[in-house]
Amino acid sequence: MKSNNIENIFFQAFTDELLVNHLTKRNGETKLGEKVKTYDNFKDARYVIIGINEDIGPQANLGLPGAKNGFNSFIKRFLNTQSNRFLLGDDICVYGTINTTFTFQNIEEARKNINQLDEFIAKEIGPLINEGKIIIVIGGGHNNAYPLIKSSYQKLKQKIDVINLDPHADCRPLEGRHSGNPFSYANEDGFMDNYTVFGLHQQYNSEGIYEYLDENNFSYTFFEDYILNQTELLKDLNVTLKKRDNSKHIGFEIDLDSIAFMPSSAYTPSGLSIETVRLYSKQIGKEKNISYLHLPEAAPDNSQEEKLTGKALTYIVLDFIKANKNK
Repeated sequence: MKSNNIENIFFQAFTDELLVNHLTKRNGETKLGEKVKTYDNFKDARYVIIGINEDIGPQANLGLPGAKNGFNSFIKRFLNTQSNRFLLGDDICVYGTINTTFTFQNIEEARKNINQLDEFIAKEIGPLINEGKIIIVIGGGHNNAYPLIKSSYQKLKQKIDVINLDPHADCRPLEGRHSGNPFSYANEDGFMDNYTVFGLHQQYNSEGIYEYLDENNFSYTFFEDYILNQTELLKDLNVTLKKRDNSKHIGFEIDLDSIAFMPSSAYTPSGLSIETVRLYSKQIGKEKNISYLHLPEAAPDNSQEEKLTGKALTYIVLDFIKANKNK
């Protein structure tokens, strides 16, 4: 088993033994967890799921901890859904988790640690990216978008497009890495081509960020325009997808902060419904040349929140995979 493990960051393969610990079997039923592949058989899978258990990125952005809990809330719910005519699960692999044990004394130290995390994630995920697989990354902060974009660029030898559903553009200044600037760093380093962000909350992005988006000809829409009719988001998404060059690879980002009342790093009482985000996930799943789907910022803090985020993430992932299989 390969290992790039370094101090404070390590990879844990998801084995058959770990899978059994999460699985609750029932007579007369077949659970998805009884069909999915694990680490040793990932080559036979089209959809490769990876967890990232860290929250140093949001904290380095002056945010709250908790994003390290996102994947664990998801995996036990996901594996215990049914394997049936709608989705068997035999082309899905639960590959493993990237874990951190960082401690830091100040923001500057935290941001330096994220540079190490960036490199580690890029090395772990890079070899998995190819024409025949879609990487699904769950958990951690939105800082991890940067190594996903970087590893896609390095493996595919081309800049990729990125579409982000998020109240925040995450294009803060290049002041040291954190969850608020993965896309400005990816743009600066030449890894990303077109960037589109849907559902910005108008007063939660600085004027400087709007100027940055405009200067770079990046596209964006506002959540405020969807309040009366959230299906307008799906229409805007459809227009954008029809315009894109399907020969180019694309990464999709869905920040859990975009969902109303979702336990997340930037919790909001005013946001999209889970039903709208499920429809959004179905729509993006039908696209060609998808490099990855990234679901960051879920931050459950107790058992009830864990159930809520775990089931929400499960619905979004299942919708995405089924749409992609049936396109």
